Amino acid sequence: MPLHLRNPLTIFDLETTGTNVVTDRIVEISVVKLLPNDEQIVKTHKINPTVPIPVETSLIHGIYDKDVKDAPTFKSIAKSLAKFLEGSDLGGFNVLKFDIPLLVEEFLRVGIDFDVSKRKIVDALKIFHMMEKRTLSAAYKFYCDQTLEGAHSAEADTLATAAVIKAQVDRYDGQDVFDNLGEKLGTVTSSVDSLHKISASNLVDLAGRMVLNKNGDPVFNFGKHRHKLVTDVLSREKGYYDWMMKGDFPQDTKRKLTEIKLKNLSKLGG
Repeated sequence: MPLHLRNPLTIFDLETTGTNVVTDRIVEISVVKLLPNDEQIVKTHKINPTVPIPVETSLIHGIYDKDVKDAPTFKSIAKSLAKFLEGSDLGGFNVLKFDIPLLVEEFLRVGIDFDVSKRKIVDALKIFHMMEKRTLSAAYKFYCDQTLEGAHSAEADTLATAAVIKAQVDRYDGQDVFDNLGEKLGTVTSSVDSLHKISASNLVDLAGRMVLNKNGDPVFNFGKHRHKLVTDVLSREKGYYDWMMKGDFPQDTKRKLTEIKLKNLSKLGG
């Protein structure tokens, strides 16, 4: 069914240096402008972010510093891009939480007030999540083709979860599973060891504030030190440990952080 458009709808996607809306930069933008007459205009630009692209990010989108060193900066294309987007509604996948806020930040950084308050916004991810529920009832229907009766009672939910896990093993048996960086997590088998490896083997604390990197070393998984070795951060920023211990973090997280700190001190002392 064709879209009914009053205004042009520009669907866009960003590749960036990371996932922090405030500090990260665009390295590529691709837009598809759908016009009310069914015409569509496609434009894609590599952009020099003027800051290094972290290797772990390049491994995801395949864009490295050398690929954008001669590309225009966002500042140099900002006016023409704003003009192209003028009068257009906006769409994309996860644009509400990431792409639009980051694009607005980039515009504001170069002195352009890119106002989205009067534009219609269509987020395909939000529609996907609303229409294809990520609940136990939905999983039970998807994997077991049955309706979950008595949902939210402990026994019904537990029995349904057991059935879902068994059905997942049947469906995915022998398939490899990869993380967002393309690293293989494991292979689905009927072994609980394999299911654990896929589900939770990289967690250091239960809240996921720290995880194991591909070398098996604990790294932070949030905030300004995301992806940095916990031991390196604790060594270089002496107050960070105290900040976390006094902060609103689970006791399990604080316990694991302390274990890492003491183990590292023991190594240094040895």
